[in-house]
Amino acid sequence: MALSIADIQAPIAAEMDRFEQTFKDLMKSDVMLLDQIMTYIVRRKGKQLRPMFVFLTAGVCGQINDSTYRGAALIELLHTASLVHDDVVDDSNYRRGFFSVNALWKNKIAVLVGDYLLSRGLLLSVDNHDFELLGIASKAVRDLSEGELLQIEKARRLDITEAVYYEIIRQKTASLISACCAMGARSANASAEVLGTARLFGEKVGIAFQIKDDLFDYGTAEVGKPLGIDIKEKKMTLPLIYALSQAGSGEKRRIINTIKNHSDEPKRVNEVITFVKQSGGLDYATRAMEDYVRQAQELLHTLPPSTYRDSLDGLIQYTIERSK
Repeated sequence: MALSIADIQAPIAAEMDRFEQTFKDLMKSDVMLLDQIMTYIVRRKGKQLRPMFVFLTAGVCGQINDSTYRGAALIELLHTASLVHDDVVDDSNYRRGFFSVNALWKNKIAVLVGDYLLSRGLLLSVDNHDFELLGIASKAVRDLSEGELLQIEKARRLDITEAVYYEIIRQKTASLISACCAMGARSANASAEVLGTARLFGEKVGIAFQIKDDLFDYGTAEVGKPLGIDIKEKKMTLPLIYALSQAGSGEKRRIINTIKNHSDEPKRVNEVITFVKQSGGLDYATRAMEDYVRQAQELLHTLPPSTYRDSLDGLIQYTIERSK
């Protein structure tokens, strides 16, 4: 059975409490409108999995210190900025069940808020001379942007291969979790070899995390992501890519035509979902996810045993056993 978030957080409970206050202070602004929006964002924060990866990896690799807090804050600022910008790009009115920033304050303000969050993260690093942490974060932002653009480009043509899919999710999702783990290791002054292991561990977890998200599109979630949303947005995910690779040319053309021209019709979206299920797409993607989890666990277990390592093991399980 997967550990609860409280169990996973146990070795870093005091650090997470201190981090929350640090993060709230960073979000304050003298501009009343901005301060109002920052308060709204802080109150509706998620589970803060990414800062947890930073602290736990630092604990596995050495000592948690002040630069670990700054690294966790930098990651959370960049992640929050990317979510605010994503909601503008996707024209989404909701985030975690609440109204998105763009829904309440319009796109122009949301874009500026995202920019402000990015600049807060950059200044936090520059002011404290955390240039290596800034380098790790900047590479993650570059990868994230490239991954999003590659996905948009491929959604237009629907010609995505499994190799391209993995490149998209490596950049779009895994790069940030990889950066969390690299940042934790770097803040604890880990060797270059351990830093590389931490980075690769985060990447494997991130890929497994995204495949789990893709599976939710086919009704494997209890709550959360609406059914068929990826299909409606013409996103080619692993279950669909595999199902199409198993189909005859006529059926493949029919499914691609449905996604291209009828993805706004619930009945037709359900036809695609049924096709993917019957073609073994969900089983194939689940096996792929489990393989990435196994690779992540093997990398993790090259690091010394500790309560931090146990919690990272729990965090891996949590990411793939979650129901939303």
